[in-house]
This record gives sequence, structure tokens and C-alpha cells, in this order.
Amino acid sequence: MPTNDKFLSPKGDYKNLIAFRKSECIYDITLYFIEHYLPKIGDRTVDQMKQAARSGKQNIAEGNETGTTSMEACIKLVNVAKASLKELQEDYEDYLRNHGNQMWDVNSQQCRNARAWCKEHSTPADYMRVCQLRNDITLANIALVLIHQTDFLLRRLLEKYKQ
Repeated sequence: MPTNDKFLSPKGDYKNLIAFRKSECIYDITLYFIEHYLPKIGDRTVDQMKQAARSGKQNIAEGNETGTTSMEACIKLVNVAKASLKELQEDYEDYLRNHGNQMWDVNSQQCRNARAWCKEHSTPADYMRVCQLRNDITLANIALVLIHQTDFLLRRLLEKYKQ
């Protein structure tokens, strides 16, 4: 049965991948978060978060492009993207822990609302509007929700690539 699901099709058209679009949102949220809530100097976390968010996005793009000629290289790069996003997840969790352990419980109404909203929104402009209306704790939690959703999408993508 042929599929026209662009999410699963490694044809170099990475900008149409839902996982890539969500990784762009993660990158933009992270840049906003860094600019507004982290110290400008003397904290390596700023560079780490920026690079992890960038690496997540860039490796999805590169992996998808590489997938047109080498599925093995594609799988490796998508795994690098997953690892980078995991690193970023840890940074957001550290931030929340160091600011009163305000990470949302997965079953909380806030988390359920964020999951539903993030599931339906995949453009950086949507998230930039949210960034301007929310505080640091809420943005960190939204970033975590988005990272988890992107990780799920990347796991599905890897399963498809390995077939």
C-alpha cells in the first residue's frame, strides 16, 4: 500500500516533516528563553542549550537529505537529533528544578492542555506569540512538552527508516 505521508518519506523534503517543523519551534522557543531568562555571560548553559536546540533541528534536516542516498547515515543523524533534544530536555528540567521544581505533572491539566495545543501547532510564529504571553516556568514546561512530542515523532520516523 503506497503512502503519501510526508512525515515518513525520506525524500530530502525535510521542511515538510512534522518533526522538523516542531524542532524549528523548539529552537525558536529556546532562543527566546535564553534571551529573556538566562544570564548573558558566565553561564555555559546558554551555549549548550542553543547548540542542542540547533543540533536537533539541523540533524533532522541533514539526516533527511542524507536519506536519499544512505539510509544508515540518515538513521545515525536522526539519532543525533534525538540525543541533542534529550540534552536540551535535561537543561530545561535542570532550570525548573533550580527554580522550585515546577515541572508539570504529566497528568496535570496544564500539561494536558499544552500537549493538545502543541499537537495542533507546528509553526514558529504560533510559539513566538505564546512566548510573549507566558513566564519562564510555563515556557520551560511548554518546551518540554514539545521536546517529548518531537522525540515521539522521531522514534516513529526511525522505525519507518529501519523497515
